[in-house]
Amino acid sequence: MRALARIGGDALALASVQGPYPHIAGPRDPGKPLGYGFGWITSFRPDDAIAIHHAALDRLIERLVADHGVDPGRIFLLGFSQSVAINFRYAFTRPERLRGVVGICGGIPGDWDRDDKYRTAGFDVLYLGGSRDDYYPPDRVRENGRALSRRAGHVETEIIDAGHEISPAALARVGGWLDPKL
Repeated sequence: MRALARIGGDALALASVQGPYPHIAGPRDPGKPLGYGFGWITSFRPDDAIAIHHAALDRLIERLVADHGVDPGRIFLLGFSQSVAINFRYAFTRPERLRGVVGICGGIPGDWDRDDKYRTAGFDVLYLGGSRDDYYPPDRVRENGRALSRRAGHVETEIIDAGHEISPAALARVGGWLDPKL
């Protein structure tokens, strides 16, 4: 969040919604203790988890607009890893609520090809992958980018020099993409 705040300055209002499902995260360095992460979707009753995510974003957007004067025509979602696909689920079922979506090192919904589930949207998508990402390798990101192009107004897919992370290069790219849109 601190890094994102630097790219948008006063033109960007940031809100972060933490997923309700905890999981143990392995240590980044040997000898360090395990950490914890939180996600939005589980394999147990995933439709319920998706509904909770959608309701949380609906409520957040409503509050940002009503209580903080955020322009409803300039709302973007940004996700990393697991939250990318669930953000795309939200975005393409409620496209009228968003101006754009940024996905970093993540996938698209597994049921993306169901025509009855996701709508066509006029918004823009910035979809970034890492050249060294073991979870979402470049070929998969490029394929997902083509799939997103079937429904989004405009999709920019780019592979940056990074692993599975929000790298400084990714933040710079997000800032450059957002700046003219803010």
